[in-house]
Amino acid sequence: MAKRERVVRMSVEQPLWRALTGYRVLTMVYAVLIFATGRDRYERPWIAVAYLAVLCVWTLATLPKVANAASCTKRFLVADLALALTGILLTPLADAHAQSVDGPTLPTIWTAGSVLAYAIKGGWRWAGFASSLVAVANIIERGHPTRDTVHNVLLVWVASIAIGYVVEVARASERTLARALEIEAATRERERLARDIHDSVLQVLAMVQRRGTALGGEAAELGRMAGEQEVALRTLVAGGLTRTSHVSEDESEGAVVRVVEVDDEPADDTPVDLRTLLALRAGARVTLSDPGVPVPLPSVAARELAAAVGAALDNVRVHAGSDARAWILVEDWDDEVIVTVRDDGPGIPEGRLAEAEGEGRMGVALSIRGRLRDLGGTAELISVPGQGTEVELKVPRPARGARGKAGEK
Repeated sequence: MAKRERVVRMSVEQPLWRALTGYRVLTMVYAVLIFATGRDRYERPWIAVAYLAVLCVWTLATLPKVANAASCTKRFLVADLALALTGILLTPLADAHAQSVDGPTLPTIWTAGSVLAYAIKGGWRWAGFASSLVAVANIIERGHPTRDTVHNVLLVWVASIAIGYVVEVARASERTLARALEIEAATRERERLARDIHDSVLQVLAMVQRRGTALGGEAAELGRMAGEQEVALRTLVAGGLTRTSHVSEDESEGAVVRVVEVDDEPADDTPVDLRTLLALRAGARVTLSDPGVPVPLPSVAARELAAAVGAALDNVRVHAGSDARAWILVEDWDDEVIVTVRDDGPGIPEGRLAEAEGEGRMGVALSIRGRLRDLGGTAELISVPGQGTEVELKVPRPARGARGKAGEK
């Protein structure tokens, strides 16, 4: 059995980390330019120079720390915010007139980057905590709350909390999507197993039950046991042969879904002539009508389509009787292949298919419709009591030009 594994990483917040990385670099350059254009007003410019040098080194050295949530640790966030708060509180020492003229602080808007890191990492509560510390530091630096200070503090506070809330909603959505993928994969796996079981084990058990009942004696007891096992297995199949096929992991980087798919055969897209597979189904009471030229389909699609035809013929033998005749018609169109299976049996009473599904008999629901759905096609069943049953199977296929190029390789 061949295994193949694919990992799907879904992270709505990852673009926010990339944007934050660029924001920190740009605001670092902005802080340096603000100092360079107004350095004449600083009474102690060496304090500003020393702080901005540390700020530049810290910003460039810690760029990997703001690349994703896993790298952005709590220790880094504390140190980063401490650097921003230190710059705010050092501003009056470097510029004694900063309090009176309401000028920019040493880190200027670089401080917002620290608060945003809290928001993306921990959500709106962390953002509210960090922005509140920045608000306190700004009021201390000014000596008293001013109109501009309050305006800037409120702007950072509201923006950071809003972004934090959006991040929390995005993470919840990712987890919901990951869980939906788990359910979808488990359902598909259950249907695949149910088809395989229906095409092999359940058919054999049903045959043993019928033959045992007809022979009588000890064979009848064997048939009864086979019938009981058939009912139990159908109940198990209908109830849910599920397994965990998707696992969400590393939530700090978003929802990571690991999918493990198991195939009975290695994946192969080599075209196969559908006629050769359907020819095996023809017989004394099954007539095959196909085009006079090959009908190429990818091997997986061809095998599944042939299996669906086989399931339809099995239903003819079981429900229409051994004397019923069946006809298989193959139509090859540019965009799809259509296979029609028709019989001259008594037909299917209205509501019988829904009743069979409720009893766990999934021949039509899984072995036929399930296969076609997985191939991106459709299966339509038309039955009129007393006039037989017709099953139309449609499978999409590549354009003829693409098929021709594939055949030339």
